[in-house]
Amino acid sequence: MLLAYIDEIGETGAFVARDDPRFSTSPAFGYAGIVLPADKARQFGAIFTEEKRRVFKSEIADAEHPGRWERKGASIFRPDTLQRYPQQIRVFNGLVSNVRRLGGSLFYYADEKPLGTPKQTHLDTEARETAAMREALNRIARHADLQSKNVLVMIDQINEKTRATRLPTMYGHILGRAAEFPEMKRIIEPPMHVDSILSANIQFADWVAACVTRAIDYQLLQDSQYKWVATSKSLDSVRGAFTHESKIHLWRRDLVDLNHSEIFRAERPLYPVDDGTMLVDRVGPEVFRRIKAAAERANERKK
Repeated sequence: MLLAYIDEIGETGAFVARDDPRFSTSPAFGYAGIVLPADKARQFGAIFTEEKRRVFKSEIADAEHPGRWERKGASIFRPDTLQRYPQQIRVFNGLVSNVRRLGGSLFYYADEKPLGTPKQTHLDTEARETAAMREALNRIARHADLQSKNVLVMIDQINEKTRATRLPTMYGHILGRAAEFPEMKRIIEPPMHVDSILSANIQFADWVAACVTRAIDYQLLQDSQYKWVATSKSLDSVRGAFTHESKIHLWRRDLVDLNHSEIFRAERPLYPVDDGTMLVDRVGPEVFRRIKAAAERANERKK
């Protein structure tokens, strides 16, 4: 049996540009984390806890409840982390190596967002969240089936209202899809919600989700501050660590989607470098994004 621990990539809101005053959080939404053999989950959790206590020793000592202290992945993967706190990246890299040594894998699935405000893109955040979760489950099930194992999926705890809405939708998806895609039977229950304070493996899934979020940022945004995530040798262990089913689905681009470790490529398919001058170089990334978004909306109106 496998245990999959996942957390959100980005958030479900609209995206216009990194410097937009309202819609600037993330250009994609999805899920990422780790998939471990069930008999190795406790062992990895102990390794993670030991490493976390070592690298954040002073912060944990000063905490009101040291045993419940956690460091969110977003706080680790910052633009200047590699320069200011390289030991944190070395620890993360070592933990990924341990996942692989124990027979596990990293995982992600994300959808690129159409550019524009909620009104311009007809945004339905619940539909966006549901679509990403369904596809993440499909791909986790396929990964489990290739290993001839069942899988239990766990996700960071959310509020009760959201959980109550999400649970029957996911249960219906798993059961309904199983008739045509037997691999869905590998998921023995709909995603279970676990408080990250109490689960070392959920905490590490959050770290993986943050790392993937930054790598996607680098691939999708020309002016991204996270080039180091895709180019640093300090993160070499992530290359080749993802399931074959991991991918980011691009939004209506004349390019193939990015799969498994391709989000950590230094060369970006969306922004090829050659001897010529691209439109984005002439007008700047912000103007280019707005032109692209306007063209997408114009195409929508024609349909």
